[in-house]
Amino acid sequence: MAGERVYCLYRVSTSKQVDMDEHNLADIPMQRKACREFAKKMDWDIIREEQENGVSGFKKSAAERDKIQLIKEHAAKGLFDILLVFMFDRLGRKSDETPFIVEWLCSQGIKVWSVNEGEQRFDSHTDRLTNYIRYWQADGESQKTAIRTRTAMEQMVMDGRWRGGIPPFGYRAVKSGIVNKRKHEVYKLEINEEEAVIVRLIFDLSANSGYGRWKIATTLNERGYKTRSGGTWVDSSVGHILHNNINIGMLKNGSAISGPYEELRIIDDATFYKVQKQTNLRTNEKNNERTIPLNISGQSLLSGNVFCGHCKGRLTLTTNGETRKHADGTSVHRRKVRYVCYNKTRKKLNCDGQTGYTMRILDEKVIAVLHMIFDKMKDMTPQEMASHIHDKQMSNLKIELSAAKSKLNKAEKEYNALKSEVVKSIQGESKYNADILSELLISAQETLEIAKKSYLETQNNYTQGELQIQELTNNYTRILRWSEIFDESPIETKKQIASMIINRVYVYEGYRLEFEFNINFENIYKNKMQ
Repeated sequence: MAGERVYCLYRVSTSKQVDMDEHNLADIPMQRKACREFAKKMDWDIIREEQENGVSGFKKSAAERDKIQLIKEHAAKGLFDILLVFMFDRLGRKSDETPFIVEWLCSQGIKVWSVNEGEQRFDSHTDRLTNYIRYWQADGESQKTAIRTRTAMEQMVMDGRWRGGIPPFGYRAVKSGIVNKRKHEVYKLEINEEEAVIVRLIFDLSANSGYGRWKIATTLNERGYKTRSGGTWVDSSVGHILHNNINIGMLKNGSAISGPYEELRIIDDATFYKVQKQTNLRTNEKNNERTIPLNISGQSLLSGNVFCGHCKGRLTLTTNGETRKHADGTSVHRRKVRYVCYNKTRKKLNCDGQTGYTMRILDEKVIAVLHMIFDKMKDMTPQEMASHIHDKQMSNLKIELSAAKSKLNKAEKEYNALKSEVVKSIQGESKYNADILSELLISAQETLEIAKKSYLETQNNYTQGELQIQELTNNYTRILRWSEIFDESPIETKKQIASMIINRVYVYEGYRLEFEFNINFENIYKNKMQ
């Protein structure tokens, strides 16, 4: 075995372990020292050393690890004879993947050695089973560690405790007076009133003026507001604040949510969820699905939610003018603003409707309908309104939640069945090829993760729906105020109010209108009005 060409692979799961002292059994220097001493004792020649810093062998698949891919490529070319690691779990901790990588390396004539565990061989079914069990145990330990960490973090959240790190904008960390097991005093969050003023302004500009992230950042900079570090505002920083549940006093870690803690609340629920709905619609790239005012400038009431009733295409705003001369020779310029059918003007579809509609006439008709809605709202109690909304909204969400749960259960069963079949294959009791099973298992795991994510998102939507209904009841008086402030409000506010009530307006020849109302109003009135 003298003169064997050796590749070494070192890996640590966190960046903190990269440069620790050699007495720490998980760091890179210790692994490198142990492998070099072992190779010297075996009279091997180390010709290449690769290391992975902060790479989880459990969370990351081999396909995502550049070093593993490089080693496989070089093994196929016969560039080395032995792969040496400190322990076999440095190669990975995925029971449905890592044992097959090791077996593949051996099939290429590469000997796989561990300083602590010796050589991994595949001379018998027992060797293959031992190989699988080793990584199954490593996989289990990783899962247990992940569960312990996640549970600890989630427990901190459920107890209303801050998990540490940099406090979110609008908050600061202060000593809590509580000492942890390491005898360190832990910190807690409290509202930073100087920053909270900016947070409230950000939400006000988004919820009540319809500003997008970029315009909010520009407005903050123009008014002289600075970030915590003293820099200028950018749209991504604004977006992070707008979507952070901490602003309504909710603490979150993964699927664990606790609160609201009123001492941490900066924004009321109604404003927060209104902003979530608006920003979600703004990021929808399917043009015909946008129904909120994407452009808050200008004097038009409808922007983003008005459509041609004939071809269902979007109506866009155009401005032109004409100059007329009076008898005395003076000239008067008149500005004309119209909503025009995009499909008809661009000749995208054969639309048999009008080309355009005068903005003033169309907006006045919509305003009249809004006043009718406000008047009808006054005849209903908060409980009646919430009941109407609940019947439609929550029944749909219940159906979605049930479907997502069924998909999750199915994905879990398929994954567990394949995992059991892999064990049978290792033991020589399965009629299926181990490589094929490995591929199927990886695919099933991906499907399972997607199903889990979908279920959690649907569950979160259901929870938010219940919160929104409660907030609608609690803030009924505030909603009725729309009718009182509408006529005197600036156009930006009018657009926001209109978009909260009306999902779509379809315009037909002769200014005949057809309405689709948002979920908050569609059960109160007919879905379409003429």
